[in-house]
Amino acid sequence: MIRLENHLGNIEISQSYFAGLVGSAASSCFGVAGMCKAGTRQGIRGLFSRREHIDEGVKVRVVNKQLIIDLHITVIYGMNISAITKSIVNKVRYTVETSTGLTVKRVNVHVDGMKAE
Repeated sequence: MIRLENHLGNIEISQSYFAGLVGSAASSCFGVAGMCKAGTRQGIRGLFSRREHIDEGVKVRVVNKQLIIDLHITVIYGMNISAITKSIVNKVRYTVETSTGLTVKRVNVHVDGMKAE
């Protein structure tokens, strides 16, 4: 649950909604083959459960009322990784800020693998 407080009251956004929003924005960018497991918790959960989880590859932190988003992705082999990551950063930041009204401080994109088309 992401909780922020402003002059109108408290804002609470469920982790599943936010992870789905960020994950779908990142996955829809050209050159992204998929999302990778981010961290130990998602890795262990993946061992016991074979189904896809909505928050796979997405970590979100709140620092000083601003969001820091970490994404773990797999890219298609032969594509320009720099262009892909810039596209992801711009699209995720725009999507989150227009959908939720929250400020994104930073989007970190970690390329964890490559996949042949």
